[in-house]
Amino acid sequence: MMRVYKVLSAACLLAGVAIAAHAEKIVFATDWKAQAEHGGFYQALATGLYEERGLDVEIRMGGPGIDNQQLLAAGAIDFAMGSNNFFPLNLVQAGAPTAAVMAAFQKDPQILMTHPREDVNSIADMQGKPIMIGDASVNTFWVWLKAKYGFTDDQIRKYTFNMAPFLVDENAIQQGYLSSEPKLVEAEGVDPEVYLLADAGYPSYSALVLVPQEWIDTKPEAVQAFVDASIEGWYSYLYGDPTPANELIKADNPEMSDDTIAYGINAMKEYGIADSGDTEELGIGAMTDARWEEFFTLMAEQGIYPVDMDYKAAYDLQFVNKGHGMDLKPE
Repeated sequence: MMRVYKVLSAACLLAGVAIAAHAEKIVFATDWKAQAEHGGFYQALATGLYEERGLDVEIRMGGPGIDNQQLLAAGAIDFAMGSNNFFPLNLVQAGAPTAAVMAAFQKDPQILMTHPREDVNSIADMQGKPIMIGDASVNTFWVWLKAKYGFTDDQIRKYTFNMAPFLVDENAIQQGYLSSEPKLVEAEGVDPEVYLLADAGYPSYSALVLVPQEWIDTKPEAVQAFVDASIEGWYSYLYGDPTPANELIKADNPEMSDDTIAYGINAMKEYGIADSGDTEELGIGAMTDARWEEFFTLMAEQGIYPVDMDYKAAYDLQFVNKGHGMDLKPE
């Protein structure tokens, strides 16, 4: 009996090696240091969802000075996370055929925040007032704010990602990320008013999965496997036990605390960042032609893109909108 057991064990080991040898290797780069906003992807990795589908996925953490658009265009990574719709559109404009195949976030987590004040109760009330904006934001959501609310460039004050100017000025308005800047100022005793741009109509998706067109054309099964596993990972992370992903997040980014991760998860749930709107019928990861057209038309009207650019090359709907994983969400 022992001899048979050893033979079977050896056979199982060899089978495992064979499966691993044939696994599709994918290097997936995130858009920033590991955090709760990447949780669904880390959950899919930690719980074996990618492996079950024959994928050998490596999540490569982003950070300051790392440009996923350039890395993806150069073939240095396989897939990448795009923070907003500008990422795939910029790649198409640059002649680097890449498409967004899922939107993990229906809402971009970008915010404007203020101290509690009587004269500002909406984003519209901020027109004409100084606002601290980062350099990278001037050509992204600031364009939308100008088009929708009549904001002007003379309102811009430079945001250096230092909280001190906001904390000492009760009239300050600054940009932020839903799970970051509000938490930082709360720790200093300020209870900020938070205005999520998406809830005011900002149409960009976020946490997009960007895939080179060559993969879509030649390995669609691998792309579908990655999307399906990631969707399941997000349902599991938001509505199940996020511990497996959180352990990997903290291993990649030792600066990340349990408290900060919990804050991020709660914010994503409260504001419906990943699961709201179209996902209620189409499932997490959903994208629609209408949303993409709305975003592109606005940005083309503002001169960001040529009006005749083939914006539909920036996304591909064949891998999403199937309701995949919705049975994992508690009723």
